Amino acid sequence: MLDIQSVSAKYGKVQALKDITLRVPAEKVVTILGANGAGKTTTMRTISGLLSPAKGQIIFDGQRIDRFSPSRIVRLGISMVPEGRLLFPQMTVLENMEMGAFTRKGVKGLKQDYERVFAYFPALKDRKNQLSATLSGGEAQMLAIGRAIMAKPKLMLLDEPSLGLAPLLVDKIFEIIKRINTDEGCTILLVEQNATLALTMSHIGYIMEVGEVILSDESRKLAENEMVKRAYLGG
Repeated sequence: MLDIQSVSAKYGKVQALKDITLRVPAEKVVTILGANGAGKTTTMRTISGLLSPAKGQIIFDGQRIDRFSPSRIVRLGISMVPEGRLLFPQMTVLENMEMGAFTRKGVKGLKQDYERVFAYFPALKDRKNQLSATLSGGEAQMLAIGRAIMAKPKLMLLDEPSLGLAPLLVDKIFEIIKRINTDEGCTILLVEQNATLALTMSHIGYIMEVGEVILSDESRKLAENEMVKRAYLGG
C-alpha cells in the first residue's frame, strides 16, 4: 500500500532522513522504533506532506504522493494522529470529530461514523459537547484517534499514541488500534516508545538511528533479536 523509496529529507541544512526505504503492506500494522532524534516523526511528517523530501519517492496505492499537499494526501486516504494530539482546544469533542471529516464529500454516513467512534470510545459520547481543552490525556488521545477515523482512512499514521498515558490507558488505546486494523482492515503505521507493546501488536518492524533504517524484519523476529533486546526491550 505504501512504499517509501530512498527518501531523504532536511530541516534547512540539517539532514533528517538519509535514503530510507520502508514498505507498509495493506491491512498490516507496521511499527517504527528508535531513540529520540532517529527520524521517526520526520518520516511521518514526510508521508503526510508536511515536509517535502529532498530526494526519493513515496508511492501510495500505486500513486506518487511526495509532491502532493497535505490536504490532497488526506483525501487519498491517509490520516495522521500526531504526537501531542494537536486537538482544536476551543472546539467541542463533536466539533473536533467533524473536522476529521472535513475532506469528505457530502454527509453520507457521518452519523454512522460518529456512532462507530463512540462505540470504540464511550467516554467521548458522554463528553461530546465538552471543550476538548478540558479532556484528560487519555480522553484527548481517544479523540485524536476518533478524529482520524472520521476521515475514513485506508492508512492511519500514529505518532507516539501512548505518550504520557497511564499503563491501563495504554493497553486500552492499543486494544482499539488493533481492532481498527482487524475489524476495519485499516492499515496502520505506528511510531511508539513502548517497543515491547509495539512489536507485540505489529506485523513488521523497522529500527531507525540518526535518520537511517538500520534493521527491518517481522516483528516477532525483531523481538527475538539480541541487539533489539539490549537496545529497546531491556534484555
